[in-house]
Amino acid sequence: MSKQELLQIIEKKRAELIDIVLKNGLNSTISLKYSQELDILLTQYIKDDYPNHHKKKALS
Repeated sequence: MSKQELLQIIEKKRAELIDIVLKNGLNSTISLKYSQELDILLTQYIKDDYPNHHKKKALS
């Protein structure tokens, strides 16, 4: 999956989470589930980007 595709999925999940929170409250089970899913996606994005970030810093 490309970085751009992952960003699109993250943005979609973030929008879904906002809708769920507005309808069900911040601490509802479904809100927590969506929040955890978003956390997983964000963690994946950071892990995928870390080698590139590390290389850029080494070149600076």
